[in-house]
Amino acid sequence: MVNEFKLPDVGEGLTEAEIVEWHVAVGDVIKVNDPVCDIETAKSVVELPSPYAGVVQELLVEVGAEVQVGTPIIRIGDALADSPVAEPDEPPAEESVPDAERSVSDAERSVSDPDEHEKPLTLVGYGSKEDAVVRRNRTVSAPAAAAGTGVLAKPTARKAARDRGIDLSSVTPARADGVITTTDLDSVGSDTGSFVPQTSGSTSGDRERREPIKGLRKQMGQAMVDSAFTLPHVTIWTTIDVTRTSELVATLKTDRDFAEVRVSPLLVVAKATLLAMRRTPIINSWWDEAAQEIVFKEYVNLGIAAATPRGLQVPNVKGADRMSLVELGTAINELTATARTGKTPPADQTGGTFTITNIGPFGIDGGAPIINPGESAILSVGAIKRQPWIVGAGDDERIEPRDVCTLALSFDHRHIDGEAGSRFLADVARIVGDPSTALLF
Repeated sequence: MVNEFKLPDVGEGLTEAEIVEWHVAVGDVIKVNDPVCDIETAKSVVELPSPYAGVVQELLVEVGAEVQVGTPIIRIGDALADSPVAEPDEPPAEESVPDAERSVSDAERSVSDPDEHEKPLTLVGYGSKEDAVVRRNRTVSAPAAAAGTGVLAKPTARKAARDRGIDLSSVTPARADGVITTTDLDSVGSDTGSFVPQTSGSTSGDRERREPIKGLRKQMGQAMVDSAFTLPHVTIWTTIDVTRTSELVATLKTDRDFAEVRVSPLLVVAKATLLAMRRTPIINSWWDEAAQEIVFKEYVNLGIAAATPRGLQVPNVKGADRMSLVELGTAINELTATARTGKTPPADQTGGTFTITNIGPFGIDGGAPIINPGESAILSVGAIKRQPWIVGAGDDERIEPRDVCTLALSFDHRHIDGEAGSRFLADVARIVGDPSTALLF
């Protein structure tokens, strides 16, 4: 029996996705929920598990191709059948491909019967790893490619090599099994100067490089346009002395309760934001245009904007207002670490109520951020810089070097007026300027 696995809707009404990388090859023996490929949706890169067990007979879609939901992407045959790999008439140059283990995600939903594969089974979610693909030993001919022959390489690396004009035979793989990955290409491009980007549609040689607007970048671009031209943005800002927050961060780093937490000023700003919302709850509301209602949310899903190789992502911490400082720090760390890989699950990117964007690590003092769709306000945190600052008062007034930072708040002026926005930002600034005042909120 041969089963065709069709591209599923992994959530949020997905209509199409791009095949980013295949994790299996023709002849591999796989089990239900073994990962077969990575796909890029409008939300993130998602690892796609197989609903069937058996032998991979054919990969129906090439890496880089965009396909519609419901399109067959792979054929999987009965594991007991003979291998579908055809033997060549003449023996090619052979290289042994060793067994490789690939992990899969913890199940968020149950599989009713792993042995029944006449129909697709319920797929796992996207969490920690616990199982592995069984790739049987086989001999394959060394694949030929325009950018290198007689070498083993992942499909994404082979495509990237063609685009960059890199000869794969000149690349030294880092993996023990000798398979070249895209990471191996980076040093080649920078060391040899052979990086010549070529993509379809490019007509100017090495003077221009074109990238198609799709997936996450396309979705985020449209969302920003919709927000910028449908919401009346107002931005206010304040520059404050955050030396005491810097001192608190240094103290928390030595506290054993925070031993597993990456503590930074962003954590203090996040906690200050949650506390300030108690006095100005309209900041955590939303203007429902269709219903002509203002929706006050009794919970805070705190979004943390994160730059990723595939564009901006805004995963959010669910129920952040109910967390302790340790819990909040742990959640932010985990969320941003996953976001940097580009594999944040769609569920973690929806339902946000307020966003913080931290532009400080880029050395930027401040800016006027665009509100995330579905929300009413966003806080920008600028770089913390050592600057001369006037401290004290009256006869005790003096200039000292202090840690200084600019906070900026953009808000929807349809229902959040200047008084509410200013009060909220002043409260955040007050707590960040002196964390001990948090006891007053």
